[in-house]
Amino acid sequence: MFQAHYKLERYSVGLVIAIIIAASIGGIVEIAPLFTIDQTVEEAPGMRVYTPLELAGRNIYVREGCYACHSQMIRTLRDEVERYGPYSLAVESQYDHPMLWGSKRTGPDLARIGGKYSDQWHVAHLENPRDVVPASIMPAYSFLARTQLRTDDLSMHLTALKKVGVPYTDSMIEKAVEDAYGQAAPFSALADGVVTRYGDATHIRAFDGDPGSVSEMDALVAYLQIIGRLTDAAHEQKSSGDAE
Repeated sequence: MFQAHYKLERYSVGLVIAIIIAASIGGIVEIAPLFTIDQTVEEAPGMRVYTPLELAGRNIYVREGCYACHSQMIRTLRDEVERYGPYSLAVESQYDHPMLWGSKRTGPDLARIGGKYSDQWHVAHLENPRDVVPASIMPAYSFLARTQLRTDDLSMHLTALKKVGVPYTDSMIEKAVEDAYGQAAPFSALADGVVTRYGDATHIRAFDGDPGSVSEMDALVAYLQIIGRLTDAAHEQKSSGDAE
């Protein structure tokens, strides 16, 4: 086999053709499934988009490399479903750019972390993981509570996501900064606008415990609390499967 390869290397044209053929096969394997994407992604009419605060938290999650240790993809294996909850559906990540599925788990999978713990638990965990999980090797992120959230670029983030198919409205884009503040300030006049644009089920509260300011801790906790909760499709599918 190696002799044939050595001979092929002597002929540049033949080598180029062989490379094109090999790359084409790989490309077809990667691209062909995309033609059936409509049958692959489940329907979730009630799914909502990330709020500006949640989106900012997701950006912090990516910035700090959280995805390198925590996957967001529960596979269909029985032990995973029993430990984490319903297996992940494609539709749950349709608004994720980039998507954060993965398979690396230095820490637990976070696909169903939304609503599992209180805001106070998340803040304590991020401040010093050992306080709530003694065996944790996760680094501390206490600086997030002391860092004011940057909001001036949120409208641009929403605009960019709209261009790749996320259904943000012009009103959502225009009010992005106000909504980021409103979601973390439940008693402010801005909170009502968040509910109007993103729905009654939107979490409106001081995630880091301080309603007087909006920190990066607010944003990250808001994101963690919505992971797996943009739609109930996975839980509904599990319920219908159990009934059968």
